[in-house]
Amino acid sequence: SSLVGETIRIRGIPFEVIGVLAEKGSQGFSNPDESLYIPLSTAQFRVMGSDRIRSIAVQAMSEKTMDDAMAEIDLKLRREHRLRPEEPADFNIRDQASLLATVQETTQTFSLLLAGIAAISLLVGGIGIMNIMLVSVTERTREIGLRKALGATGTDILLQFLVESLVLCLAGGTLGLVLGVGGAAVLQKLMGWTMVVAPEAIVVAIAFSASVGVFFGIWPARRAASLAPIESLRYE
Repeated sequence: SSLVGETIRIRGIPFEVIGVLAEKGSQGFSNPDESLYIPLSTAQFRVMGSDRIRSIAVQAMSEKTMDDAMAEIDLKLRREHRLRPEEPADFNIRDQASLLATVQETTQTFSLLLAGIAAISLLVGGIGIMNIMLVSVTERTREIGLRKALGATGTDILLQFLVESLVLCLAGGTLGLVLGVGGAAVLQKLMGWTMVVAPEAIVVAIAFSASVGVFFGIWPARRAASLAPIESLRYE
């Protein structure tokens, strides 16, 4: 690399670059490609000003030998810390598998939390749509009576209001989908994150919007379909 042989300063102390490691990519909240490695004693006494070590990163020879490596590290640290076998360890040993499990558990918790928020939002939005459709039925009572007088059946009126509710929800779902995809694109551009909108998520979002429209539009549609033609025409 072109950096080899160059001099950089860390807290005002000059260091000579003697090598550059291969890229490994981001690992969650940490990025090893943005790390600098300097001699331990130099870091302790000249850079950090402390001889305490908070963490040690160890790489096993292979995934199969990881458990053996952890057991060996545990035995070594217990000897260095003068701990008896029955005494609890005053250190923690974590492997990538446990970290991955923790991340997955946290992700699942956030997914459930977001699903709960989305469910509440759908419920509130559905109730709002139902109220709007009920008001629409009341305001269009004469129209419903006129259509029935001209030969429209209760099924025709039912389908009319169900379609209106369905279209209303699909329009809202499409708008939310556009905002979500647009927000993901903006975050990807501004924050440099890699974000992909799965096609399945788009299908599920549209299907949920349609389901909300049908479910909360049934009562107003049935109420409109059950109106008597003569009473509807007399409605003021």
